[in-house]
Amino acid sequence: MRATRAVIHLDYLRDNITLVREKTGVSVCVPVKAGAYGHGALRVAGAALAAGARYLAVATVAEGEELREGGISAPILLLSVPMPEEIPRIIGAGLEALAGDAEYIDALAEAARKAHRGVALHLKVDTGMGRIGCRPEEAGKLAARIADHGLFLAGTATHLAVSDSTAEEDRAFTTLQLDRFRTALDGIRALGIDPGIVHAANTGAVTFHKDAWFDMVRPGILLYGYAPPDGEGKPSLAVKPLMELESRIVFIKKVKKGESVSYGRIWSAPEDTFVGTIAAGYADGIPRLASGRWEVYVDSAEQGSLRPLVGRVCMDQCMVDLGPSPVASRWDRVVIFGGPAPDAGALASRAGTIPYEICCNINKRVPRVYSG
Repeated sequence: MRATRAVIHLDYLRDNITLVREKTGVSVCVPVKAGAYGHGALRVAGAALAAGARYLAVATVAEGEELREGGISAPILLLSVPMPEEIPRIIGAGLEALAGDAEYIDALAEAARKAHRGVALHLKVDTGMGRIGCRPEEAGKLAARIADHGLFLAGTATHLAVSDSTAEEDRAFTTLQLDRFRTALDGIRALGIDPGIVHAANTGAVTFHKDAWFDMVRPGILLYGYAPPDGEGKPSLAVKPLMELESRIVFIKKVKKGESVSYGRIWSAPEDTFVGTIAAGYADGIPRLASGRWEVYVDSAEQGSLRPLVGRVCMDQCMVDLGPSPVASRWDRVVIFGGPAPDAGALASRAGTIPYEICCNINKRVPRVYSG
């Protein structure tokens, strides 16, 4: 195994799911799209279901097929709109489609007829996200269309745009979205149609909007260990980050005062010091924007400590200032984020992004090692 690896704590995932289930009292859908946000879809899916998750969710047909091929038989919700030629594969893999327009519903019905198989749909209502889905006043008509095709309406859903914000204006917009969603549900029920599993709550709504919980919640990054801050800037829920990214020091050299390190010569040693080269770079998921803005945990046998990255992060390597009297040695472990180091949320803040992107960008060449 190469020096760089991502350690994934599946026991933390189980704890996080349990926390959400206890808080909301409803079913949980676990998004495992994008390789479970970089954590490894198949292993995370299995652990999530063992922890009591009811549904899994993916973004592409291929992601759903991968889970089926890996032995996952639980309901899998396809969140995105596929290409027309992929629709028969939805039927073949037994995925549940999220549909919000007549054309897609008709195409699913035709594919199901040709395959002589049924298909379950969730009706997507756009209440203010502005991506996919029908307008609230169209929901009843589309639910009737689903019924006329003999398809199974397994659920009705919406997605909330600013539910993770505690700002008064954003809270009001979330309330407006939920009001629109209830209008859509009323329109479906008025026709004598069961809307199925009603679900709207993403991470922000799980933490801040109890009235969005309905029958099932779909928290994403929350289950991977990152809760939105409350009004005082503190985490809103005590979840645990699953991932630690670690590597090794593969080279140590003395750098004299004034000498520069790495591309662009953006850093020069302010004094004689020792610099260690770490066997990981931006191709492994360390943001290039973390150059000169981040500290890694050097796990020395004598004394572990946080030490600054210096110079530009390269594709396959980055450098750490070990100080003028280093206690670190070649081959020592370095934790880039998670565990004894600050987590991916802190790294995201330094790099001007979000923890979703940090975790999703851990390259496939980085082995995943599972514990718990």
